Amino acid sequence: MATFRKSLFLLLSVALVFALAACSGKKGGTEANDNSPQSTQGAAQTDAPKEKIELTFWTLGNNGYETLVDKWNADHPDIQVKVQNTGDQTAHHNNMLTAISAGSGAPDIFMLEIGFMEKFLAATDNFYNLNDLGAQDLKGNYLDWKWQQASSKDGSFQLGLPTDIGPTVLYYRQDLVQAAGLPADPAGLAAALDTWDKFAAAAKQYHEKTGKYFVDTTDLLHNALRDQSDGEIYLSKADGSFIGDTNPQVKKAFDYTVKAIQEGWVNPSPMWSPEWGQATNNGDFAVMPAPAWMSGVIKGNAPDTAGKWRITQLPEGAGNWGGSFLTIPKQSKHPKEAFAFISWMVSKENQMESFKTNQLFPSIPAIYDEQEFKDFVDPSGFYGDQKIAQEFAAAAQKVKPMYYGPQHDAIDAIFKNALRNVLEKKAEPAKEWDEAVKQAKEIVKRGG
Repeated sequence: MATFRKSLFLLLSVALVFALAACSGKKGGTEANDNSPQSTQGAAQTDAPKEKIELTFWTLGNNGYETLVDKWNADHPDIQVKVQNTGDQTAHHNNMLTAISAGSGAPDIFMLEIGFMEKFLAATDNFYNLNDLGAQDLKGNYLDWKWQQASSKDGSFQLGLPTDIGPTVLYYRQDLVQAAGLPADPAGLAAALDTWDKFAAAAKQYHEKTGKYFVDTTDLLHNALRDQSDGEIYLSKADGSFIGDTNPQVKKAFDYTVKAIQEGWVNPSPMWSPEWGQATNNGDFAVMPAPAWMSGVIKGNAPDTAGKWRITQLPEGAGNWGGSFLTIPKQSKHPKEAFAFISWMVSKENQMESFKTNQLFPSIPAIYDEQEFKDFVDPSGFYGDQKIAQEFAAAAQKVKPMYYGPQHDAIDAIFKNALRNVLEKKAEPAKEWDEAVKQAKEIVKRGG
């Protein structure tokens, strides 16, 4: 999902910055306060509207929100919500860009994916400050790091309410690791691989014993270490400067992936390729370090392996990839009603429902203590009888707040390409690293 949009994302980045900057210039910084309603308590305390209101809601991907919207509409005949869903996330955000640039056509509620967050945070004049609508009263319900992702640096502006998150875990084939002599149960395997050094030793041993790969792709292996950085990855939160060459975790992720390539224990197929999907079903690799939402991808790619997969913790921590927020564009004439709807939409009850129906992992940690959540077993039997929610929850609570910056994806693509050169062209790793650093600095210098 992330890989195929890279090139389009670069084009969007340039256009988005230009267009949002232009729009920001047209609107005053205090406009949010001028239009802010006084009610702050969501649907339960929304004053009855004088006439029927229709709210447009642009959603992204397969999230099952239509069912929840039907429930809302049945209970709120005077505030009806109409869903418009887009599967392609680049097109989804481009449509919003077009509406902002034109000054009309934006929905009342817009679902914003975390990968696009920094660009929209740079143009908050185009959105209502949810703190003015009552978001501060809801803040304590959500994971702190997740909340911060949609906040201004000083926390005074809240762009969106959190939906799901993507904590990273280690998916693994129980039968394959057991046959290779590794612990088959999740706790035992996590203990055996609790450092990246132990992980590499086990991976090499697995490859030498079976002749197969241990990890699914260079991209996900690199991500797993990269996302364990301490608050920043490639860009400084303070001034936006490039710090990837001095961030020890970025260098560790690069060198570790090179080691996997040179020792032959990482599958060479590019992520999202047909070969990668087929390898998942064939059992050509044993483990996949990936976020919660990858569960659906694995099940789709590997239907013949149902019941053989399990989930455990990554070595040395966790990261997060993906997750969205619900925002209210300034073009909405009904921010009070829109806020009532989104605060209901991402409530504890509805996040639990979205997890059960579509495995959208909750951003409300109180859910993790619910017995229904703890006992959740995938009804398809793909993970046997494992209570998988507990593994995702354990990973979610290890995630640190992370600053990405507007050029994160472009820079990350450069380092990923460098690793592909090492893999496919047998390029010299040190030269590839130096060239990647050089290109990344040039991107930051020209601002995109």
